[in-house]
Amino acid sequence: MALTPVPVALRALLGSVPAPTAPETLPLAQCAGRVLAEDVMALRTQPPFANSAMDGYAVRADDLLPANELLVIGESAAGRAFAGRLEPGQAVRIFTGAPMPDGADTILIQENADGVGSTTIRVRESAPKGKFVRPAGLDFRKGDVLLGAGRRLDSAALGLAAAMGHPTLHVRRKPLVAILATGDELVLPGEPVGPDQIVASNSFSLAALVEQAGATALDLGIARDNYPDLATKIERARTAGADVLITLGGASVGEHDLVQEALKRQGMELGFWKIAMRPGKPMMTGLLGPMVVVGLPGNPVSSIVCGHLFVLPLIEALQGMPSADRDRSEPAILGCDMPANDEREDYLRAELVLTEAGWQVTPFEKQDSSMLGTLARADALAIRPAFAEPAKKHAPCRIIRLR
Repeated sequence: MALTPVPVALRALLGSVPAPTAPETLPLAQCAGRVLAEDVMALRTQPPFANSAMDGYAVRADDLLPANELLVIGESAAGRAFAGRLEPGQAVRIFTGAPMPDGADTILIQENADGVGSTTIRVRESAPKGKFVRPAGLDFRKGDVLLGAGRRLDSAALGLAAAMGHPTLHVRRKPLVAILATGDELVLPGEPVGPDQIVASNSFSLAALVEQAGATALDLGIARDNYPDLATKIERARTAGADVLITLGGASVGEHDLVQEALKRQGMELGFWKIAMRPGKPMMTGLLGPMVVVGLPGNPVSSIVCGHLFVLPLIEALQGMPSADRDRSEPAILGCDMPANDEREDYLRAELVLTEAGWQVTPFEKQDSSMLGTLARADALAIRPAFAEPAKKHAPCRIIRLR
């Protein structure tokens, strides 16, 4: 079977998503990190009235002649507006955010006014009409659509939704991602480790990645290398209503690699298998009913790299984010010479250093896909395209940040 290029594989995976998760309505305080299921329209105008941007005096610009004296007739504070009307030769003491009195059109900041007795000020410096006045609707007006469907709700978006008057929002349900480690050689952290066994780590890494992307991880534990155990745990994912099943290891076709066949026996329609990338070649995808299946390699680094390249965009697509297929790479320069590359696109663990020329990326010397210590030290993945020519230090390249 020919190797599938990374961009082709990603488009196919995202194209296999049956539909975004269903919408649900949540209180605003519970919406952080969630993705909007529909556009959000302002229910009010902000600010609802003209107000002062500075502490000072609300005045008429025509009265702001240097040395002119104005009679202070009252005060306007936030939540306590001045009830009367300003006439020529008058001023109202005003504070930031307070409503502008009728008849006033300008703010004379307090630094440009001298007190003369208890009720009179003298103009020190003039100001143009409208100076330091925030007009009604400066930020937005009722009916404006300010947040679009597919927007992830960060702190700024949540603050805006609150200001628009929304106590609840319609957001996408968090995708449920079932994670199944496979292999007779695996034991959980803290369990006795036999001479031919290793500690399972991939499921913890992938669960963290899944949760950070806005989904809910469901740990199915470890399936042993036999069809009955695999079938039982696959059925658990289906019964739980998982949107995605991630299997870890066993997706190849060796004598002990049973995952692909076990999934086919359950009715999985195979999407693609074997990617033109390093690490991560033995990756597999498919559909088992409405559940998207992603079979990741068993090597720890391979599974995490594939997680960044494929699982994160998949979770975003399930949440209805229109930018799920965006290019997540950014420019950098090489910190060392690089040899020519073969038919597989390389994703090299590397460190970043900020230089005058921009970010400089230097891949680590050892890139074995079993080395988690190297991955934990890496700032980014340096991308070497398939069939790339040799490259010199300081040549341009692309990177994907890890943290």
